[in-house]
Amino acid sequence: MTQDHPLFFNPTQGKLTTDEVVGALVTFMNEEPDYFYRLVVGTDSKSGRLTKASRVSFVSAIVIHRQGKGGRYFWQRQQVGNIASLRDKIYTETLLSIQLAEKMVPKLTKQLNGQRYRLEIHIDVGDVGPTREMIKEVVGMVNGNGFTAKTKPESYGASCIADKHT
Repeated sequence: MTQDHPLFFNPTQGKLTTDEVVGALVTFMNEEPDYFYRLVVGTDSKSGRLTKASRVSFVSAIVIHRQGKGGRYFWQRQQVGNIASLRDKIYTETLLSIQLAEKMVPKLTKQLNGQRYRLEIHIDVGDVGPTREMIKEVVGMVNGNGFTAKTKPESYGASCIADKHT
């Protein structure tokens, strides 16, 4: 479905591997260990008219938010084919976020020595517009994988940060 190891990008650090992103997240959290952290994963995409042959560019963002004191983010772009409908696109966005969280959490857990954070998957769906009918389905996908789902207007990881790079 996706490339094996796409690079991440950060506005100040440039290109990073997954392990370098984990290191940057851990370093950021260790700078102020007494704060509470929110780790956010969200994916967005932009496409024109969708057909069975459509290849769509998806941007996934990882955001570390130090409650009350800012944060950092990293993003990656992947091309995915066979996206023929809005439903396919939203499902793929959600699956890419879940897969990224599943890849990052064990690496973070290994390096954080018990430091606590809340992980959220941000989904680019909301009560207004054509995606409102998919909310229960994609929230169920996220929750069924053991993660907390956030939708618009709370899903800034997908609808603002990832969207900025699509």
